[in-house]
Order: sequence, then structure tokens, then C-alpha cells
Amino acid sequence: MTMPVRSLPVIQNWDCSGCGACCRAYHVPVTAEERARIEKQGWEQDEEFQGVAYFAKEGSWLAGGGYRLNHRADGACVFLGPDNRCRIHAKFGSAAKPLACRVYPFLLVPAGDHWRLGLRFACPAVAGDQGRPIADHLPEAREYAAALEADSPATVGSLPIPLQAGRIVPWSDILRIVTAVSKLLGNTAEPLERRWRTVLGLVGLCRGLKLDGGGDPKKVVTGGRLSEMVHVLGQAADEETPRTVEEVPKPGWVGRVVFRQVTAVYVRKDHGEEKGTAQRTPLGRVLAASRFARGSGRIPKVHARLPGVTFAAAEQPAGAISREIDGLLTRYYRVKVESLQFCGPTNFGVPFWEGLESLAMTFPVVLWLSRVLVAGGMGRDEAVSRAVRTVDDNFGFNKLLGLGRQKFALRLLASRGELARLVAWYAR
Repeated sequence: MTMPVRSLPVIQNWDCSGCGACCRAYHVPVTAEERARIEKQGWEQDEEFQGVAYFAKEGSWLAGGGYRLNHRADGACVFLGPDNRCRIHAKFGSAAKPLACRVYPFLLVPAGDHWRLGLRFACPAVAGDQGRPIADHLPEAREYAAALEADSPATVGSLPIPLQAGRIVPWSDILRIVTAVSKLLGNTAEPLERRWRTVLGLVGLCRGLKLDGGGDPKKVVTGGRLSEMVHVLGQAADEETPRTVEEVPKPGWVGRVVFRQVTAVYVRKDHGEEKGTAQRTPLGRVLAASRFARGSGRIPKVHARLPGVTFAAAEQPAGAISREIDGLLTRYYRVKVESLQFCGPTNFGVPFWEGLESLAMTFPVVLWLSRVLVAGGMGRDEAVSRAVRTVDDNFGFNKLLGLGRQKFALRLLASRGELARLVAWYAR
């Protein structure tokens, strides 16, 4: 029996706008069964497919590589038509497409006895909040969940995500903490940057607690007691968090260097029509990394949409964000938290608290990138929306972010208090 799919309490809308961006941006893996099904659809009879390979090899066979849908010279999937519609979908229906194509931009995250439903804000229609309420998509999400369970039975009844190494609490308690964090991030009476600094303060207070009792069942903090404790600690974090960005010390030299190196990963694009030019060769990648570490001169073009501006442009205060953009960012972070996309298997196996810090890290990155885009001539609201899409394209998906050195960099920023400083600094 398929686990139920639970929609999010966050107000978020989506319907496919037919922009075709995902068909140009991503390499879609296909299973052997999907390959066989597509090969039997008779595309060789279509003049546009004469001499065109449907699939391309993905990775090496030694590393367990398989196949993906092929792309044409212009960067589009071979099955994307001139009307921006999928030819497979148009001719045979949605069920005939690879599962990865059908699911996007949804994310289904196993949470014990159910699936949490999330979204990829890399999709322009998601970032634009365009379409029907997400709850209206539950029937199709249940179909996708059934397919995922059939493909990966181990996801059913998965173990809870540890709060930190060696600290495991039941799923019900994980979700109590999620609710508390989402509530803090949804408090629009406060600027979003302060909401994030308050959440980081809460993480710091909770991290030292042994909610699992440290092996003593009598000391386990669970259920209503846990909800009450997190509420009290949230109030304490709020009282201890400086009210304005001017009260927060600016990031130190180490914090800025590490921040730029992490940012270089979040803003890059390695495939599709927006692929950057700076990392096309090994030497180019080394030079780009070196320039991000120095933080001077022109910003390497690690993404095709990055304008030719300097690092100094990203350090200029940009002022308060608009109400519309505050709404976008609030939805983005609450969806990521409520869907559990920020930790566990959907974010390179990082524990709960560390995952929250990695999500907080994207906030200054988004604002840094938006400043760069504004310096290149883009309007502020459009720049922030574009920055969210770019960063979300990498969050939880760019394998470089799952490397040990990237996780160490995040822990370094958090342990030195630099993460909260970066949040305040780039919100100026």
C-alpha cells in the first residue's frame, strides 16, 4: 500500500507554464525499462529524428553510469518540440515519459509513514507562484509516490533523520521541531534576515540538549514536552538575537573567504544552455576558484547569466526587499523546511541541525547574487527571483555541495558565528 502524501501548510501555487526551461537545463536519467518503452514509440519514422540518438551515456560504466535523454546542439532535450511541448507527452500522454520528467518540479521526501511534498523553486512557475494550489496536485503526487516506492522499496518506513551525529529522536518529534522552525520563518512581522538569525540562535541552543535522554528513558524529552521546550528556547533565541543588522558585527576575513568559495558552487551552472564558460577546462576551474577566494576583480562567468561586474559590486548595500520578494523568500524557505528537503537523503545525508544551517547559508548567497545581477542592469525584484532559482538549482543537487570540504566549510562558518553575520551583512 502506498504511503500517504501530505501537502504543505504553506500557501504555494504551481502549474506548468510550458516554458521548457527544465527540458533545456537538466540531464534526465532513464532506466532500462524507460529506454525500451521510448524506443518502441516509433520515433525513427519522424523526419526530425533521422540520425538523432535518443539517449546519451551518463558517467562511466565503472562508476555505475547509465543513460540519460540526449540533447540537441541548441541544448534542448531531443524530445522538446518547437512549441516548447514534450513530444512524448503530446503523442502518448504523461505516463509515457520518464518518471523524472513526470515528477518535476515536485519533491517527495519519505518521513516514516508518509511522504512530504515539496517543490523545486528552480522552476520559473514555482518561483512565480503561478497556477493552482499545491493541494490540487495531490492525486498526481500519489501516483508518483507509488512509482517511487516500487522503484525504491527501502524508502518505506525509513529511519528518522538524526538531529546531529548520534542523536536520534522519533519522526513525530522531528516534525514538531519542523513546525516550530517554519513558524519562526513565517513571522512576517520581522525582517526575514532577523527570522533566520533567530532560527540560527535556536539551533545553537538546541544543539547542546540531549533530547533523546542520553540513554536514560526517564530523561527523554518528547511529545508535548518537546514542543513546549522548543517554544521556550525559541523565545530565548528571539530575546538574544540583535534587532537590526547594524547591531551585528560584520563578517570576519575568514568568514568572507569561506563564504565566497561556497557561493561559487551555488551560483554555477555546469550543463544546459546557461552553462558557464569559466569552468569548461580544468585550468578555467582552478582560476575561477582562485578568483572567488581572492574576491577581487571581475567575477568569473561560472553561469552564463552572470554579468561582467566586479566582486566589489556585491558588497554594496542594496536596501530593504519589496513585499513581493519577501513573500517569495518566505515561501521558499518554509517549503524547504516543511518538506524536509534541507536534511537527510535529499541534502547529501546531513543531520537536521546542520541541514538548517545549510539552508540558512543560501539566504546570503541569494542576496549576494541578486546584487551582482542588479549591478549588471537587472531590476531588483527580478534579480532576487532569478537568484532564488539559480541557488535552488544547486541546493541538494550539486554533488560538489556534498563533498567533505563543503560540509566542513559550513560547520566552520556556523561554529565561529560567521553564518549569522553573513545573513545580516548581505541583507543591508
